[in-house]
Amino acid sequence: MAKETVVDIEGRHLKISNLDKVLYPEAGFTKGQVIDYYVRIAPLLLPHLRGRPLTMKRYPNGVSGPYFYEKNCPEHRPEWVQTARVWSEGNYKWMNYCLAEDLPTLVWAANLADLELHTSLSLGKDILRPTFLVFDLDPGPPANIVQCCQVGLWVRDIFAQLQLQSFAKTSGSKGLQIYVPLNTAVTYDQTKSFAHELARLLERQHPNLVVSDMKKALRTGKVLVDWSQNDDHKTTVCVYSLRAKEQPTVSTPVKWDEVESCLKKGDPSLLVFESGEVLARAKKHGDLFEPVLKLKQKMPPTEALQKLEAGVSAKPEAALRRAAASRKPKKKTATPRAKRKAGVAKKASPERKRV
Repeated sequence: MAKETVVDIEGRHLKISNLDKVLYPEAGFTKGQVIDYYVRIAPLLLPHLRGRPLTMKRYPNGVSGPYFYEKNCPEHRPEWVQTARVWSEGNYKWMNYCLAEDLPTLVWAANLADLELHTSLSLGKDILRPTFLVFDLDPGPPANIVQCCQVGLWVRDIFAQLQLQSFAKTSGSKGLQIYVPLNTAVTYDQTKSFAHELARLLERQHPNLVVSDMKKALRTGKVLVDWSQNDDHKTTVCVYSLRAKEQPTVSTPVKWDEVESCLKKGDPSLLVFESGEVLARAKKHGDLFEPVLKLKQKMPPTEALQKLEAGVSAKPEAALRRAAASRKPKKKTATPRAKRKAGVAKKASPERKRV
């Protein structure tokens, strides 16, 4: 029989149950600890959840047991849990997604063993307008997050050349995710085609490390630049969400110098963070991902990538031309001193007249 406790959270009465139930057997991490983590990280997490249709990934018997995705908000939800009505082309019907607008809703979801929080790239009120671009860097063994760091830095540098800022977070699993905040008028047709072209550009420039095709046979030892996440019917794991791994790891925002350090040291453990570490980082750094919600950047056209690539390709040719020019013998020119001497000699010599 489930042990229930009634709690009052911000004026909402909520029944929570089985707090001692172990959801992460390897770590001995309980349901109570899951709820505690989400309560403590809520000030940073909730702004990233608000207004976004939430797909719940529930593990009723813990991470070693079966799980299921729940898109439609459960009918037994409390009356104060808000929802977003979204049309589903795949199901050909309207779906009512949960909206995690406040702490009581977050605790309610955690009590349902919704370990992972997967959100739309759009707000529910404008579902066809993404607020950011996303690149999910997924390593194919034996590649790992170290190789993802290299690819992530290439992505960062491309956007820097286009005068756009980008931000990195761990997936909480194997890879790295790069977000480019937009928060301006844009469509998925624009973001998806741009992301695809950038992935192909990286694949052309670094064929030994980057792949843009999802076929598993092509991904061994390489990093998949997953551009396909930029779609209105897809979701990505939300920043600060727990992941259902052996340990309670978290999708964690990181600084670019941390990404550089991981690459330099070749140590994948440098970018693995568990719940307790994330709470400590939050206290020290605040929300490193806050600009993703607030920074307004204009979406560049896909042609900008083509021009960028053309410029990169032209550089070696220009260098060769400069090198060739430097090898040509230069025409000797008289020094100023030699010119003065020549002038004096010319004046001293009488001009010959014909006889």
